[in-house]
Amino acid sequence: MKLKVLAGSILLSLPMVALADVANNGVDYPVPADKFDMRNWKITIPSDINEDGKVDEIEGVAMMSYSHKDFFFLNKDGHLVFEVHNKAITTKNSKNARSELRQMPRGANFDNILTDGKLNQWALSSHPQADEYSAVGGLLEATLKVDHVSMNAKFPEKYPAHSVVVGQIHAKKHNDQIKAETGYGHGNEPIKIFYKKFPNHDTGSVFWNYERNLAKNDPNRIDISYPVFGNTWDNLEDPGKAGIKLGEEFSYRIEVKGTMMHLTFDTARHDTVTYEIDLSKGIDDKDHPTGYAADDFYFKAGAYGQCSVQDSHPVWGPGCAGTGDFAKDKATGDYNSVTFSALKLNGK
Repeated sequence: MKLKVLAGSILLSLPMVALADVANNGVDYPVPADKFDMRNWKITIPSDINEDGKVDEIEGVAMMSYSHKDFFFLNKDGHLVFEVHNKAITTKNSKNARSELRQMPRGANFDNILTDGKLNQWALSSHPQADEYSAVGGLLEATLKVDHVSMNAKFPEKYPAHSVVVGQIHAKKHNDQIKAETGYGHGNEPIKIFYKKFPNHDTGSVFWNYERNLAKNDPNRIDISYPVFGNTWDNLEDPGKAGIKLGEEFSYRIEVKGTMMHLTFDTARHDTVTYEIDLSKGIDDKDHPTGYAADDFYFKAGAYGQCSVQDSHPVWGPGCAGTGDFAKDKATGDYNSVTFSALKLNGK
């Protein structure tokens, strides 16, 4: 028997046995929305509760009462925990599993605003139809700690091994015609914030990547890495005191005004690190000459695991361990855990 859970529009078709996940096993614990503003977020978790072959996503009014005992919950301190194992169902355009929020400016207004609609994304001031979007620019602020990163990788020297993305701006992917006509809409990311720590190191590194805004088959479409606390992903050395320990809190602030992306990173032991990038210009001479000037954007935050179990790709295949059973993978260290004590979208 299945129960259709309605939430403004719909949540999911959940088997009756899965209701314990939503209700914290029948205990009246607070849910994330009791402590964090969830009105303009959608959560993607690494499960397929209704067995439709698609990753589970919850949004709209349903976010006001949603929690998952493994992947998306409040801890005893009222902080928001995201957990994800290496091997799990993924979104169709990714090989990596996630427990991650996706910004939804439309909130619960399903009837009038499509997921891919302009009013469900934001743009730069350089976009020729900027006034048709939900906003020009935006702000994402977070304070968090990474409590665990996946430990076992067949190819630990590959960039994504032992790492998790904790925040990003994603550019929306368009169809082939729009991409051909405009040069935009490849679904790239102007920023992904990483935490990476090798199992035998005392500390890990916080860094961010900019992806050149080029077509997928363009050999120059690579991530360019910028240091924050410790190393970038191409340095295999222990960052030592320059890095960030597991369980050590740090903050990031991503603010986009006009065409400028302003980044601020803070933590108690290190000096503040800042960057400013004009997203309407290519990052270098190999990038699209006008960068992300006419793309559509949304913020993401949570735990986007990078330690994929696939091992064939020369860059993105670290061959990390995992069975697909969350309890077993957590016991063997093949998972990621990130805890947010603060998370604000456009100041809320």
